[in-house]
Order: sequence, then C-alpha cells, then structure tokens
Amino acid sequence: MSLTVVGSVAFDALETPFGKRDKVLGGAATHFGLSASFFADVNAVGVVGGDFGEAEWDVFRRHHMNTEDIEIIPDGKTFFWSGRYDYDMNTAHTLETQLNVFETFDPKLSENSKNAEFVFLANIQPTLQLGVRKQCENAKFVAMDTMNYWIASVKGELLETIKSVDCIVINDAEARQITDEPSIYKAAKQILGLGLKAIVIKRGEYGATLFTKDGYFATPAYPLESVFDPTGAGDTFAVGFLGFLASQK
Repeated sequence: MSLTVVGSVAFDALETPFGKRDKVLGGAATHFGLSASFFADVNAVGVVGGDFGEAEWDVFRRHHMNTEDIEIIPDGKTFFWSGRYDYDMNTAHTLETQLNVFETFDPKLSENSKNAEFVFLANIQPTLQLGVRKQCENAKFVAMDTMNYWIASVKGELLETIKSVDCIVINDAEARQITDEPSIYKAAKQILGLGLKAIVIKRGEYGATLFTKDGYFATPAYPLESVFDPTGAGDTFAVGFLGFLASQK
C-alpha cells in the first residue's frame, strides 16, 4: 500500500539537558516519512533549498522513499528551526524560526502521490492542507495534524480542513483550544461532530486515546528508560497509527 505525506523538510538546531546539535535533519515530512517507510511505500511532498545536500538525500534513499515531489529551489535555503527542551522534555521552546523556501511552499503532487491510498497532512498552513486533500480524491483514509499557531490565527480555515479528512491526530492542549472545552472527552465529541471518523488525542508520556462515534480506546505509552530528544515524536506516533492501517489494507 502507498502512503503520501505532505509537510516540512527542515534543518533543526536542538538543545536538551543531554546534548546539543547545531544542524540535524528534521521536519514533519521527514520524521513521518522515514518512520512510515517501515510500513508502506512512501511518497514525500515538500520543498528544500540548495543547501540540502547529498548526505540528507542519502537518508531518504536508504529508506526507499519516493522524493520526486520534494521541490528543490537551488538559490534558496531550507526551512530552519531552533529549539530547546527543559528537563521534563514535554515542552519545546522555540528559539528561532527561518521559513526560507517553506514560506512560499505550494504543494505540487505527481499522479503517484495523488493516487496513494493513505494520505497524511502534516502540520502546515490549513489552506495548503485542504488543497492537497482536494488533489487526493481517491484516498481511502486521510489524516491530519495541526498546531496551536494555526488554531489561534486561522481557526475558520482550520475547521474547514478538518471537515475534509477522516481523522485528526492532535494533543490534548490542541483539542481543548479548538473547542474551548476543558474536558478532552467532550472536546473529542465536538470535533467528531465535524464529520470525522476518528480523532486521536496524544497525551505524551501518559499515552493516547482514540475516539470514534462508537466510543473510545485508551492506551498507555511505552516507557523508555532514556529519552535524549523528543523532536518529531508526534509525527512518528502518527505513523504508528496510520502506517499500521496502511500495512493492513
């Protein structure tokens, strides 16, 4: 089964209590795509600048990802994000964001990407997500992510995008922000009312809960003894959910 992901491909500078790196491969489409390659054939859609080198492309090649829809702007710079995590690793403090080529990103999908059975709309501007959704008319299952910035700044556009997909994967704070409802159970019910088949609410180290119209299912998180960097954890979690669905047809 094929799976298309649309989102950011980036360079990250990260600092945690356990180390620091000035430039590592990052971005939602990267984290999702690499993880999804263990479950299905992956088409990645994104944009990079001329500074995206062979070392980075080799990572995608090793995972047999289809990168023909990652646009290259030779005279531009790849999206850059710098962040710091506190000791509990629960909150990312953004130190610097350089949109660079991502600022004018207009997703262009090949027929191969459009015809994927499963589609994940990673965290990008909601109108871009909706545009991609309209290009993938034959998808069997479409899931999306979002973040607090879009909820606060373009909530109307975000709600229209949510109505077009089958599932949304967000954290508990985002669910509350979308609905102005303190209870995640009531919040999930309200979001399901937009026409979704399912909503997955991530709760970090406490696990996650799946909500459908028929009920809910809660699962704990798998405990890790050593956590060095949680960047991309939400994207790879979405893969565990969506990638497994794809692998089971």
